[in-house]
Amino acid sequence: MKGPLRVHYDEEGDFLEIAAGEPTPSYAEEVQPGVFVRKDETTDEVKSVGILGFKRRAKEQTDIELRLPVQISLSQ
Repeated sequence: MKGPLRVHYDEEGDFLEIAAGEPTPSYAEEVQPGVFVRKDETTDEVKSVGILGFKRRAKEQTDIELRLPVQISLSQ
């Protein structure tokens, strides 16, 4: 995941998405129940991670561990 980082939370749907880079045509895979990874259709580069039931998970303090080949650069 490279590029500008965007975080979006849909309160009504209780869905958190963290995305990086420019949006491209992509597909999603459910890697754990309610946890989705969106990948570029051409390169398979990870574009975003989405968590369904985020607020509920946060209240329950459920850890969400993702083991993905993801590199995030946070330089200015």
